[in-house]
Amino acid sequence: MPRPLVCLAIASHIPCPGLGPVYHAGRRKQCAVPVPHRLPQPAFADKTRATMSEPLISFEPATGEELWRGPVSDVDAEVEIARRAWPEWASKPVTFRTETLRRFVDRVKAEGEALADLIAHETGKPLWEARTEVESVANKVDISVKAYAERTPNRRIEGAMGLRNAVRHKPHGTLAVLGPYNFPAHLPNGHIVPALIAGNSVVFKPSEKTPAVGAKLVQLFHSAGVPQEVLRLVIGGPDTGKALAGHEGIDGLLFTGSARTGLALNRQFAGQPGKMLALEMGGNNPIVVWDTADIRTAAILVVQSAFLSAGQRCSNARRLIVKDGLADALIDEVCNIANRLIVDHPHADPAPYMGPVIDNEAADGLTESFLILMSNGGQVIRHMTRPVANRPFLTPGIIDVTAMRERPDIELFGPLLQVVRVGTFEAAIAEANNTAFGLSASLIGGTPQLYDQFWANARAGVINWNRPTNGASSAAPFGGIGLSGNHRPSAFYAADYCAYPVASSESDAMRAAIGVGLRDPEGSQLVTKKYL
Repeated sequence: MPRPLVCLAIASHIPCPGLGPVYHAGRRKQCAVPVPHRLPQPAFADKTRATMSEPLISFEPATGEELWRGPVSDVDAEVEIARRAWPEWASKPVTFRTETLRRFVDRVKAEGEALADLIAHETGKPLWEARTEVESVANKVDISVKAYAERTPNRRIEGAMGLRNAVRHKPHGTLAVLGPYNFPAHLPNGHIVPALIAGNSVVFKPSEKTPAVGAKLVQLFHSAGVPQEVLRLVIGGPDTGKALAGHEGIDGLLFTGSARTGLALNRQFAGQPGKMLALEMGGNNPIVVWDTADIRTAAILVVQSAFLSAGQRCSNARRLIVKDGLADALIDEVCNIANRLIVDHPHADPAPYMGPVIDNEAADGLTESFLILMSNGGQVIRHMTRPVANRPFLTPGIIDVTAMRERPDIELFGPLLQVVRVGTFEAAIAEANNTAFGLSASLIGGTPQLYDQFWANARAGVINWNRPTNGASSAAPFGGIGLSGNHRPSAFYAADYCAYPVASSESDAMRAAIGVGLRDPEGSQLVTKKYL
């Protein structure tokens, strides 16, 4: 199913999923898998110890109904199992590990519709979007195999006198993966697959908001032949995640989530230089629109950047920076499109463009942030409303914050776009960089020379031209600077943090000499060279 705004960009008269009235209480389609029946349950090392605490329960955002429940894991037991398993897994040829993971791709494709259905239920994202996430999960293996070969190749460099230098790579050992809720299959999969290819064992804790998808993902790996001992599932809340991150038995942590949690992990890992820490965090991302006559296409790119996934992508645009002379026409067109976006249940018919945000707490926080911006001088362009009482559906909100003396530098993780009008391109770049984050930035319009200026001066790990801020390619690195990451980009560069390089100097025969500083064994005369 095509993405709605891509379809819009091609021809506005073609029917696209997600266009219509702002809220549309459509019919719910028959689910591919009855919920909560037949959902995967975690297999723990010690069921007695695992069930000592209260179970973790997952609720469907769109309805509030219970979707899944499972016992909280024993972190010590799960880490110990993974530690014992990794040497044997690492000893297997990389071809064996990659072939095992290609069978995982087969399992994902075979159960793709059921997985997409579960993602839609547990995250609230529309079913069409959940299907694109499943495609990304399946595509990740081939990309990761290629990345491992290109980023961590074994190299031999012949030297003089029969010497040679070699560079090879080793797995770290046991890596912990903490997954987010917005892409509960794709993003942790982006850590798990390259970690397994490199020969690590993995202890995976999904977000406490999306444990069912995490359990299903692990089940698919196991059914493909990844040993259960090599990939372990840990279920629990923030305390469980903190215990896993601080466990002495892990050799590294791969994290995707908020800057606040990432900073806490960074502090937790202080003084442990021997452990790998890869942080993929959020952004206060700018999209700059400049010198374009194609207002409609520019508006489509703005809407896609700001409101795809109900604004719950780390690469979503949070700030629209626009040239004064274009602002009114552009904002009018952005509002025209936003007014047509359907916000509804993920399985509704017609298909919505946006589902709910993850839960009521998130919706409450976004609503409060909108009101705070208003009270501090923000001018409302389009109200962010909550069309369903007690459920976290939000309509797109747009607010002009140009007149605000101090603009908050935070990641507003939802469908809320702030507008800033500027007079010069230099001011636009300065405004784009007016953040401690540095994940993604896009320039819409302008000339190649203007884009060169933007690329050279924008502070971000992803810089685009005439493309949205989101939808990054897995065939390139993905990561940010500042509060957006710690210089450990994921996607194609994930191979870099899943193995470490080992340099070797080698010779088939022993040959050694001490060149200077030896005294002759018969007397006091110094010799300049003596073979031993």
